[in-house]
Amino acid sequence: MGQYQRLLLIADRTLHQSPALLRAVALAKASGAALDVRAFVDPAPIVHLWEEKIDEAGYQRYLRHCHRWVADEVERLSGQGVDVTVEAVFTTHPLLDILKAVEDLKPDLLIKDVTLEPALKRVFITPLDCHLLRECTIPVHLVNQVRYGLPHRVVAAVDPFDPATQISGLNDTIIQTANALALQCDAPLHLLYAYDLSPAFNGDAPLISGGWGVDFVEELRESLHRAFITLADRYGVPPERRHFVMGLPVPVISEFVEQYLADVVVMGTVHRVGIDRLIGSNTERALYSVPGSILAVRQPGSSVAQ
Repeated sequence: MGQYQRLLLIADRTLHQSPALLRAVALAKASGAALDVRAFVDPAPIVHLWEEKIDEAGYQRYLRHCHRWVADEVERLSGQGVDVTVEAVFTTHPLLDILKAVEDLKPDLLIKDVTLEPALKRVFITPLDCHLLRECTIPVHLVNQVRYGLPHRVVAAVDPFDPATQISGLNDTIIQTANALALQCDAPLHLLYAYDLSPAFNGDAPLISGGWGVDFVEELRESLHRAFITLADRYGVPPERRHFVMGLPVPVISEFVEQYLADVVVMGTVHRVGIDRLIGSNTERALYSVPGSILAVRQPGSSVAQ
């Protein structure tokens, strides 16, 4: 039996082939999972009976285009041996309808292409992808680009020293999710911890000046490394696949993906409130800077972020 029983693909709104479709089909074939394909598209143009000129032909043409896409995708994917359902959902509120589909279908994984939004626009409008990271109750695989249908290298990005992730069990969820994907794809699992020492020098912490400051830094680094080794040992990650790297998480992850040609980085999302919610999480920032793809998981037992 495969690691996945049911997958939900959010198809590209233009109804074109996309990296997420390639990934979803490959995972469905490898795991034997059922694949539900849903395209959440704009409603057909409204026809007002009181208008002098009614574009009835355009209205019918739009509907035929969507219906033809559904029929073609069912035929194409079924012909590849995939147990598939395909629907085009007309909506002006895709987030609500996607979350409802998750609730109704109960898939193990939601797969969607990353929608690249301009940085200025993201300041004023929260992108759909970020909403899904915050509000979807199941793992969300946001595909940026694919070298292969099935990932060839999977990375679990953890923070074993953060008390919040230790208490919630988020690190364990990240590794278990990454390991399930790696096993399904017969791919190696790498463990990455990007540790940042700069917060230690805020407030009352000693500055790096003199020998005692250097000793403090080394002791802190050793404590972080011990926490990382303990976590890696618990899951049997071999030494050559353990990566303990100093630096800010997103730049370190981005550089790691490029260096090791990693296909998927599994990261965690946490409940955020106030200014932290406005700033966003490392996972959200990684969407637009990491060249590979993200698989985001929620901390166990967490409710949808408000």
